[in-house]
Parts: sequence; structure tokens; C-alpha cells
Amino acid sequence: AILPVVSIIFTVLVKGTKGIYLGFFTTDMSLASVNDELTVGGILHAIIGTVLLIALAMVISVPLAILTALYLTEIKGPGSRLIRFLVQAMSGVPSIVAGLFIYSAFITGTGRGFSGFMGSLALAILMLPTVARTAEEVLLLIPSDLREAGLALGGTQWRTVAMIVLPAARSGLITAMILGVARIAGETAPILLLTGGGDKVNPNPFNGSVGSLPYYIWKSFNAGSPEAITRAWAGLLVLVGLVLILFTSARYLGSRKGAK
Repeated sequence: AILPVVSIIFTVLVKGTKGIYLGFFTTDMSLASVNDELTVGGILHAIIGTVLLIALAMVISVPLAILTALYLTEIKGPGSRLIRFLVQAMSGVPSIVAGLFIYSAFITGTGRGFSGFMGSLALAILMLPTVARTAEEVLLLIPSDLREAGLALGGTQWRTVAMIVLPAARSGLITAMILGVARIAGETAPILLLTGGGDKVNPNPFNGSVGSLPYYIWKSFNAGSPEAITRAWAGLLVLVGLVLILFTSARYLGSRKGAK
């Protein structure tokens, strides 16, 4: 298990650092192509686009996922078994299916064009089951004595959940969100279908094409020139670094919760 991980990280680190140059993180590709010399252009548009896509996906999926987890653990109302089954089934949905669903439902025949928001909808579908399942497991670890104490003090069920259960599970829920973000950070299929893959910084995710790290990597590798391949490896280095930071943060928060 360790050998492939170490090999991947070492390869990406060695080849990716060759593509890091002055202005790589502060310029975009609006005035350059991936085949140009490495002294022009950069990855700023892809980083900003990825941050916007992930932020919108979190705004859409995290509240739904946590409410779903609360329903399954606290309410346990009608349809709980079916909802749990559907959440587990969603975790196995291929990313291309989510992208095609959003494309057919919101773009085809509607007159809407590509945008970051469309990509965020697909990413939210992929993120929701990861956050919901992890949040459910975290909430199940909260001792029932805390719930009973809140009810004994005269609090309603939802006030007990809001004032006692959720604060007690806060670090675990943050871990669930980080794992969800790490799940979608490198998704490529829905991004290729829905965002349009712009080459300049677009701060408006609701209008126009938006760049992203996966699209930047795919486009650079597809160009095939030595300069483009080097750019692709540099983009891979940034993406792998982002995912490693997210997973490390999740492990740290999870271990700190366990220590407490």
C-alpha cells in the first residue's frame, strides 16, 4: 500500500517542480497557450476556479448532508432505511453520470451555457454521500447521556440537538466536510462536461467558462508538447498537494477528537 503512494508522490514532486516558475501562481493563461515557454502564463485561473467550484458545492451539499445524518440518527423517522440505502448507493455513482445528469437536466435544451455553478451541482451530488455517511457515524459516537441530559433540563429534541449534540460533534463534522472536499477536489469528468474550462480568471461562477485544476491538467497533457507536459505535471503537483493537505487536516482533527 505504501509503495504506490510513495512512488506517485515522488514522481509528481520530481516532475512537477520543473514546471514551477516565476509567475506560475500569479498569472493565468489568457495571453498564453500551454505550448508556450514556461516563462509565460500560469495557473491562477485554475486555482481560483477550483476554489469557487468547491465552495459552491459545499454550500449546496453540506447542509443537506448534515440534515440527512441528523434525520437518520436523531429522528429515525419514516423512510430512514430507504434514505440510508440511497445515500450508500449514491456513493458508488460514477462522476461521469453526475455530470451527464446535470448536463441533460440544466443545459441541454434550456439555453444555458457552461458555468462554474453547473460544475458545482455535479460535485455536490458526489460530495453529499461522503459527508452524510461520515456525519452519521460521527453523530452515532455521541453518548446518549448527553441527549438525555438535555431533555431532562426541559429542552426540546431539536434544541438538544442544536445546543448539545452538534457542538459535541463539531470536530467530527468538520472532518466529514474535509473528506467530502478531498473526494471532489480532483474530479475531472463533470468539470470537462459542465464548466467550459476557461483560460482566464473568472470570479463569477454563474456566467461564463471557469477554469479548474483538473481541466488545466487534462488540457496540458492533451497538447502533448514538452512545455505542455511540464505544465501538466506542475498542475498535478498543486492538486496532489491540495488533496494531501485536506486528508492530513481530516486525520489531525479526527485524532484530536479521539484523544479528547
